Amino acid sequence: MRILVTGGAGFIGSNFVRVLLMDYPTYEVVILDKLTYAGNLNNLSSLLSSGRCTFIRGDICDPRIVRRAMEGCDAVINFAAETHVDRSIIGPDAFIKTNIEGTYTLLEVARTLPIKRFIHISTDEVYGNALSPTGESRPSLETDPQRPMSPYAASKAAADNLAYSYWATYGLPVVITRCGNNYGPYQYPEKQLPLFILNALEERPLPVYGDGQNVRDWIHVYDHANAIISLLHQDGSHVHGEIFNIGASEERSILHNAGAVLDHLEKPRTLIRFVADRQGHVMRHAVNASKIKRVCGWQPRIPFAEGIAYTIEWYEKNPIWIAHIRARSNEFLQTALNLAA
Repeated sequence: MRILVTGGAGFIGSNFVRVLLMDYPTYEVVILDKLTYAGNLNNLSSLLSSGRCTFIRGDICDPRIVRRAMEGCDAVINFAAETHVDRSIIGPDAFIKTNIEGTYTLLEVARTLPIKRFIHISTDEVYGNALSPTGESRPSLETDPQRPMSPYAASKAAADNLAYSYWATYGLPVVITRCGNNYGPYQYPEKQLPLFILNALEERPLPVYGDGQNVRDWIHVYDHANAIISLLHQDGSHVHGEIFNIGASEERSILHNAGAVLDHLEKPRTLIRFVADRQGHVMRHAVNASKIKRVCGWQPRIPFAEGIAYTIEWYEKNPIWIAHIRARSNEFLQTALNLAA
């Protein structure tokens, strides 16, 4: 099987490719990535030399590059996206262009080619607060309405609807996934857990939004990768035109995570600093993943306590990767790392 992975130089995409090539030694992967601030060829250094992984630098909004990358592929996994809520609040433009226009371009090209599966990677952010239709707080179901609360979430909700329409209108074999918060190796350190880890390692304050009680459902990136692989191989009659939540039922608050990182590294909790809350901050993200468990037999295997220990160890052992990230002199990242200073 030959698979196009868009955004494959990013955090989740590169880990997906790593797991896929390890478990399926006859598969080939084409990676299409624009290499924005979060895309990093160092994430792929151990893969590009395998002879089974081709890298193309390009924008998913460019139909000529998309066609060149997609031709000859059996499936498409679309990870390419602008993903950081805080960045979307400051500047929504890139989110609208990449997440909506880029998805449209991929879908348009895919419907002219013999693509057997198009997996569109979305997010639980599209649900907003995890609520039942009557307002009860509970994990989100695939049938719940979309209530996006940030420009990022709204752009992903629009992309989801566009992807579904290509199944309904053209019969493109689309599958949509909505996952909770990922963590693990190679995650760009503007996100919560790697930011906490890097700050704790360097004994800088850990910035905690508001009162720190906002809750997210956390899943190790390897478990997420395996969930997608299970959908890639499932019979189309069970998955095409369907939405699947992916989560590990590991709900944790920001404050809880800050404490866990500090405790693991034996750093004082006095490093916790409360900062002004994020605009439109969702109180609770959580998903009910019973559908993918029932349809695909998938189960998360990495408990948070084990996964966070491994993740912290990875950042401790990869100072060169961190140095390369820091050397880019990204102003947003530097502000995030020093938010509580």
